Amino acid sequence: MLGLLRFAVLALVWFVGISLALVIVYRFVPVPVTATMLMDENGITKDWTPLSRIDRNMVSAVIAGEDGKFCQHNGFDREAIEEAIRRNQQGGRIRGGSTISQQTAKNVFLWQGGGYFRKGLEAWFTLLIENIWGKRRIMEVYLNVAETGIGTYGVEAGAQRYFNHSAARLSTSETARMAAALPLPKERPVLNPTGFTRRYGNTIQARIGVVRRDGLDACVYE
Repeated sequence: MLGLLRFAVLALVWFVGISLALVIVYRFVPVPVTATMLMDENGITKDWTPLSRIDRNMVSAVIAGEDGKFCQHNGFDREAIEEAIRRNQQGGRIRGGSTISQQTAKNVFLWQGGGYFRKGLEAWFTLLIENIWGKRRIMEVYLNVAETGIGTYGVEAGAQRYFNHSAARLSTSETARMAAALPLPKERPVLNPTGFTRRYGNTIQARIGVVRRDGLDACVYE
């Protein structure tokens, strides 16, 4: 029993040390690849782009569509989580309450899928990146590793794929359509969207102005 306890403590120390080291390195170095990319049978198309070369409309669009309280929370949106739990208890399509910070932690350090163990690791890495990276770096990494289409990762690769130009100049319509497809990029079309995706994109486009007016993206540009 004592040997097992010693092994568990040693494993925990190693895990904490390695996770801290990775987070510190990725604070300054572009994330080269993620587990999601490696497991994608469609291949990988990506082009790491500094946030300074990504149109602000894209930042406003993902905040409008994914996490309206990005600049206010510490990595976790308690109200969104409670609402997701309430809706999931009612049945139907499973809904998540993940913030952009949580999604970034999952995309960079973990794997897709659910389970309490993975969610626990996600919470740990979310705490680390919130305190070591800060909001601007979190947004920069998110916009570079998020899946934006089949085998396509990051908004630069997405902009080139869908609109044939760089992410440095994106209209509110273009960013809204990309943001609307983000939760299910393999299923929701960015070009010529219909049904829910089209309506959701229109809603996001309208909210972009609110994000700017109310300074909901201010923490990214401080």
